[in-house]
Amino acid sequence: MISCLALLHTVLLGGRKMKFENTGLENQTVELSRLDDIMERLGFVRAAQWDYERVTYDRKYVVKEGTYYLRVQGYAIEGDVDSRYALIKLLTPILGKHYYPHGVEYGDDEHFPSSLVSQCQNVLAQVKSELEKIKE
Repeated sequence: MISCLALLHTVLLGGRKMKFENTGLENQTVELSRLDDIMERLGFVRAAQWDYERVTYDRKYVVKEGTYYLRVQGYAIEGDVDSRYALIKLLTPILGKHYYPHGVEYGDDEHFPSSLVSQCQNVLAQVKSELEKIKE
């Protein structure tokens, strides 16, 4: 029952997230294998967080205030994620805090340390820079 309530809570909070807007990543398109390489080099993990149409990359941060995850999501506009060829369109990156045993919360009520937000902004700038290199 607790996990169902946690899932419901997460779903209800789904529209209220700590977003990193205007990073230049939103609406970027990139081929999946190249995106996988870039994200892995920058410390993101895709693991099993995908389906045929969507991908999710997470980078974990453990700081004094807790465990946080920077998440970059995208969806296939061509191909399928499982085929290793897909053209992915990126969404706005988000930051969430992990609560044991319920999972990660992305709500407006979360406190995000300014040093962590700066680290995330720097990593997202690196992602953007790497994407620009492959577009040249």
